[in-house]
Amino acid sequence: MSLSIASLNSGSNGNCYYVGNDEGAVLVDAGLSCKEIESRMGRLGLSMSLVRGVVVTHEHDDHIRGVTVLSKRYRLPVWITAPTLEHGRLSLDKQLVRIFSGPQTIEIGGLQITTFPKSHDAADPCSVIVASASVRVGIFTDIGLVCDNVIRHFMQCHAVFLESNYDENMLEQGRYPYPLKRRIRGGGRATCPTARPSNYLWPTVRRF
Repeated sequence: MSLSIASLNSGSNGNCYYVGNDEGAVLVDAGLSCKEIESRMGRLGLSMSLVRGVVVTHEHDDHIRGVTVLSKRYRLPVWITAPTLEHGRLSLDKQLVRIFSGPQTIEIGGLQITTFPKSHDAADPCSVIVASASVRVGIFTDIGLVCDNVIRHFMQCHAVFLESNYDENMLEQGRYPYPLKRRIRGGGRATCPTARPSNYLWPTVRRF
């Protein structure tokens, strides 16, 4: 069965991705307000009635801004790691919290959700693949450093939302203060022992 996919927004002002079919859908992150998510889905002809839950990749505000209100309004379960829940300080109904950890495959509304760790400056960041019986869609955000498991999962996808953290020349010439540049260039925590700069992924993108 095919999948409908939409990037409702991507970037430092908010991240939210819709993946689903006629039977169910998931949102990966909800970094926009609930009202804005509803509005953007409406313009695309997507219905919240099909959404079976939200998967949170990490606790930064541009990925969780609308999670609490969205979950409360639609009684949506939220799949999240324990460190991300703790550091995100989300006020969620405990009955709607679904904790996962490490590499894991979860079933949500007939979709298979595979999570795996990535390098980013967050408590327990992950990337996500959403799959139906025949299609696999990857959501790889904040990819500043690339490790072998990112490349391996990337090669398994039929389509990918790919957001790389920065361009080296733009970062060097930009107006960010040096501590922030160092943070961005560093890519975060060493969650992947084989981590390399994101430009290592581009030959794989061209083959893809």
